[in-house]
Amino acid sequence: MFLAAQAQLFFNAGFENSSLTISNALYELAWNPEIQEKTREEIQTVLKKYDGKITYDSIGEMKYLASVMLETLRKYPVLQWLSRIPMEPYTFSGTKVTIPKDQQVFIPIYSIQRDPEIFPNPEAFDPDRFSEENIKTRHSMSHLPFGDGPRHCSGIRLAKVQLKVAMVTILSKYKVEVCEKTRQVYKPDKRPLFLLQPADGIYLKMTKLATV
Repeated sequence: MFLAAQAQLFFNAGFENSSLTISNALYELAWNPEIQEKTREEIQTVLKKYDGKITYDSIGEMKYLASVMLETLRKYPVLQWLSRIPMEPYTFSGTKVTIPKDQQVFIPIYSIQRDPEIFPNPEAFDPDRFSEENIKTRHSMSHLPFGDGPRHCSGIRLAKVQLKVAMVTILSKYKVEVCEKTRQVYKPDKRPLFLLQPADGIYLKMTKLATV
């Protein structure tokens, strides 16, 4: 019973997070058609190698799609902050600043990931920030949508696969565009304490692609 409950929690906990991230990714791709087309071209090229089938191996080859999802999570982290409590006192190297044991610490994910000193022009949607070369130029803690260390999100691998499968399924069959109800400026809902989500939903136009 305990294992069944944990498994149920594992899947339910990621439902809203994944749906929000997929919606945010499609929102950005609708406003950036050149990025959307580049993503679709990669998807179609890889799927062709695998007879049109979405497999674990095929989505693993979609490097640009992975960058699109990471950039989406940078600009729209589902959790705006993390909370941690040290089990022992910790002094930052080269300083006299010490965090006492049991002192709750809040880590501002949203602010870190929109810091222009870390990510120049942070409001721009640029998947190339997450090319293998560019990732190496930044501190690993500058991108924390899943947390990090021993308390990072336990479902990180499932979440990444789930996001990619959804995006491949949609972009391989549909073109996503803005419509008259699409907000040009993303307006966050101020009611949730720590979740980042749009105030009044995301409206987009989806057109089925012609089959060859």
